[in-house]
Amino acid sequence: MISNTIDQEIKKAMLAKNNAQLRGLRAIKAALLLAKTEKGSSEEITEEAEIKILQKLIKQRRESADIYRQQNREDLYQVENEEIEVINQFLPKQLDREEVASIIEGVIKQSGATSVKDMGKVMGMANAALAGKADGKLIAEIVKEKLA
Repeated sequence: MISNTIDQEIKKAMLAKNNAQLRGLRAIKAALLLAKTEKGSSEEITEEAEIKILQKLIKQRRESADIYRQQNREDLYQVENEEIEVINQFLPKQLDREEVASIIEGVIKQSGATSVKDMGKVMGMANAALAGKADGKLIAEIVKEKLA
């Protein structure tokens, strides 16, 4: 589980005086602690839930980085990218576009979808099959292409 590794990595980053690594690790730890203490959540977070939290953190940082890039704030853009790199270390290897497309083709065949009207059904199955392995935006883009 990711939460078990984070504390050890924080100690290593502190000893190495690696501020970029430390910022990213602390962001992960804060998000995981927040999820643990949310109302109605169980004491332990599943590994699947941890991956979703990390993906959310990366998405937030990408959006921020895009805004900083548009505003010509390279200093802040760089900070966001450093944190994205740190968070990515704890996610499963992301599949490339071709691998995602082949999995989605299988999902479409399995679901019997024939048009864009079936996109919701295909997206549900595709997101389940590719959980943590591909970005949701990429999945939606490929499903749309295949069903068009």
